[in-house]
Amino acid sequence: MSAVHGFKVVSPGQTYVGKQGITYGAGASAETAGATQICMNVMPMPPGARAKAHYHDKIETIAYMLEGECAVYYGDELERRIVAKQDDQVFCPADVPHAPCNESDKPCTWIVVHGSGSDQTGIVLLPHLDERLAARLA
Repeated sequence: MSAVHGFKVVSPGQTYVGKQGITYGAGASAETAGATQICMNVMPMPPGARAKAHYHDKIETIAYMLEGECAVYYGDELERRIVAKQDDQVFCPADVPHAPCNESDKPCTWIVVHGSGSDQTGIVLLPHLDERLAARLA
């Protein structure tokens, strides 16, 4: 049987502030399209923006750098760092602490896909790592 009902177009313009402290462009998700196993949102980051340290409990993430570049700190103590540039794709396994930080002087934009219906499902904030990262970057 064909499941034709449920197709949705999510037009730009809807935004929300995630637990990570970033204002997202709402994409296809549980909230906008009734998704149950996958979602995709837009994450614009102005220069100097930093997401709160967090991990996604049992949820994998893939992020595509649409424009600009951004550092991502990751690891149990955010001790590792990668820099994603335009057209790079970054895979983040489930349960890995991370914090994207736009350290450039230009905005960047990510397209973020999570293996859950909502990107806000399963987020675990790590404020102790925020403090350590802020001290390291000061």
